[in-house]
Amino acid sequence: MQETPDSISARPGIRSGASWIASEDAVVQDLFLEELTEGELLALPYLFEFWAMPHQLPPEGDWRSWVILGGRGAGKTRAGAEWVRAQVEGDRPLDKGRCKRIALVGETIDQVREVMIFGDSGIMACSPPDRRPEWEATRKRLVWPNGAVAYAFSAHEPEGLRGPQFDGAWADELGKWRRGRDSWDMLQFALRLGDAPRVCVTTTPRNVGVLKDLLEMDSTVTTHAPTEANRANLADSFLAEVRARYAGTGLGRQELDGVMLDAAEGALWTPAMLEAGRVEAPPDLDRIVVAVDPPVTGHAGSDECGIVVAGIVSRGDPGDWKAYVLEDATVHAATPVQWAEAAIAALHRHGGDRIVAEVNQGGDLVEAVMRQVDPLVPLKKVHAARGKAARAEPVAALYEQGRVHHLRGLGALEDQLCAMTMRGYEGKGSPDRLDALVWALTELVIEAGALHREPRVRSL
Repeated sequence: MQETPDSISARPGIRSGASWIASEDAVVQDLFLEELTEGELLALPYLFEFWAMPHQLPPEGDWRSWVILGGRGAGKTRAGAEWVRAQVEGDRPLDKGRCKRIALVGETIDQVREVMIFGDSGIMACSPPDRRPEWEATRKRLVWPNGAVAYAFSAHEPEGLRGPQFDGAWADELGKWRRGRDSWDMLQFALRLGDAPRVCVTTTPRNVGVLKDLLEMDSTVTTHAPTEANRANLADSFLAEVRARYAGTGLGRQELDGVMLDAAEGALWTPAMLEAGRVEAPPDLDRIVVAVDPPVTGHAGSDECGIVVAGIVSRGDPGDWKAYVLEDATVHAATPVQWAEAAIAALHRHGGDRIVAEVNQGGDLVEAVMRQVDPLVPLKKVHAARGKAARAEPVAALYEQGRVHHLRGLGALEDQLCAMTMRGYEGKGSPDRLDALVWALTELVIEAGALHREPRVRSL
């Protein structure tokens, strides 16, 4: 009797997966393989449940859209191709599957054909010989031996989805579709066959409305993985190169970590603005400050204490200056002494001139705590007389002018910046990091005395 993927998966130990057998020694691996029949050995490479990583397997439950968010090379395409196989294939090559008509939607027809269908991780490469579909180029469709059909569509032509109907769909790189909203809407109207049509979306996260709205729907489930998750199948030189170039940058967070770079509508900062000011290292700085936004309370459940280190080069022409954000040293401290220690450590680490601390909530307590840790610490107390957005706006303007640069490793701070609008902060929690940054740059730049004092060259 011919072995099928389902018959193999029923065998003891098979569903424990490749991670289990890969972790065993050579003796156990050889015994595992020797116990398989010839048919099972031939079928094993096509049993995706055995080889898949957790983010590549669909979640359980009653969902309509499964979104796989991942970095470049994280295995999204393979997951999408295997999901299509799981929908159209039955137990045996000619048995019917769950779906009969699938829509394959990519940014262009070329990308559907070259990536989703014929790519190294596409449908054709994933399919066993006795289940491999035929590509009918003139009709832009795949036809399986059991009669199931998948049609190719370009997201550039949403009207092409008007009329056809499907019981399943795979949408690839939704985040970069130029006509994403129109194409996605047309696809939803086309998913009207069967008992419960579903769609698998494989994409690198991008801050576009159609993707953000999809992720917020109750009928959507997500899985996520960074590029590193699939390192066993990627060239070491590729990983080394992209880590060296993009680790700690917003582009790296998006393209490698698979993180959505969120910018609220009308945000004062944008990811593009921050990327434009990215530098690998600062020059010799004339002045460095550590700004602190203390939490209202001091216990384990308190907000974070925002601690940001920034410096400025102001020598030469008074108008020829640049500011550099050096470190986000924010901590979640159980006691005031802990955040005071962290701030003073940052001051010493960077050879800073002074600590600038907001005292609206803590009053004299902030200074008392600082002096408890270091009686001689240079400290300037500041009071917030205006709201957060009003204080942040002139600082954001400095970024628009190209005056402020960021080092790598400031992702959490940058997420807060991109959630600040003139209406207020639209992110989660309290913008402690943002507040500290605003105080640091206000001290260095907007309180303009720092720009006109006699420069003092220092090295980090």
